[in-house]
Amino acid sequence: MKKIRWGILGTGTIAHKFASDLKWVEYAELVAVGSRSLRNAEVFCEEFDIPLRFGSYEELAACNEIDIVYITTPNNLHHPNTLLCLKHGKAVLCEKPFSLNTRQSSEMIELARQKNLFLMDALWTKFLPHYQKMIELVKNGELGEIKTVRANFGFRSNAEPHSRLLNPELGGGSLMDIGIYNVFTTLDILGRPDEISVSINPTDQGIDEQCAVVFKYYNGAMASLFSSISTNLETEVEICGTLGRLTLTSPFYDATSFLEHEAGGKKTVVQTEKEEGSGYQYEARHATACLLKGITESTIVPHAYSILLMQTLDRIRNLAGIVFPNE
Repeated sequence: MKKIRWGILGTGTIAHKFASDLKWVEYAELVAVGSRSLRNAEVFCEEFDIPLRFGSYEELAACNEIDIVYITTPNNLHHPNTLLCLKHGKAVLCEKPFSLNTRQSSEMIELARQKNLFLMDALWTKFLPHYQKMIELVKNGELGEIKTVRANFGFRSNAEPHSRLLNPELGGGSLMDIGIYNVFTTLDILGRPDEISVSINPTDQGIDEQCAVVFKYYNGAMASLFSSISTNLETEVEICGTLGRLTLTSPFYDATSFLEHEAGGKKTVVQTEKEEGSGYQYEARHATACLLKGITESTIVPHAYSILLMQTLDRIRNLAGIVFPNE
């Protein structure tokens, strides 16, 4: 069987983790990397023994020896970078957040459909074994009717005001960087919220340092979501139903997390498989399999799901008054 040839656009921390994990994916090979700095691309290629390196995103997108591009650039560039790669006939796996808003996401999906190209929102946590097991237990009714979800994600950042994390022009803030994990996990468990309320601690630049969100549902379920880039929170998810409680231990988004199931006064650890690596190989394996089968839309992260997630983030930002320049 042929191998799917991957390119990586961007050379940051996540790009390094993905490149390292790609070696665990059968029928996948990393052949190219692109950066706005040729030197950065060369250093990256030397580290991972990659044959092709480019000093611009345009050169990478135009390369005929690539089947799919993994986009790891800052949030504000996901939309233009995805369009660039799709226009050059490349399939795309785009880091979260998929874009800055629903309009941009819709444009990306529409072009992918016009070009008949694979496009997926890189929500890597959704592919991890413990997360997939959580979905199975919830859907099978092991917890009964879900009444409460609590999701926290926070760390203390020492980032500079103009860094990716804090700069509104780059789509910064706790919601878009880490709060998105809380949001998509709750959507997976309870679905689209009927009502949303939001409170934030704004920075001087108008984005959220801390963001508290409550989802309410007409069936009586509620969810409390808290994200922070100023405090070290216990980053876990707790799901409470009429028959029991399930905890995704800290850090819940990561491959090191595991499930604690409590019911009838007994607490047990739910066993799931563990592989070497950081966990990015699971989403890469799925995307590779889709390309090998000629599938242009993921069944785990379909386009409709990416739109639902972005619509929900738009609702939260609108209530919080978070606006990104030129979005």
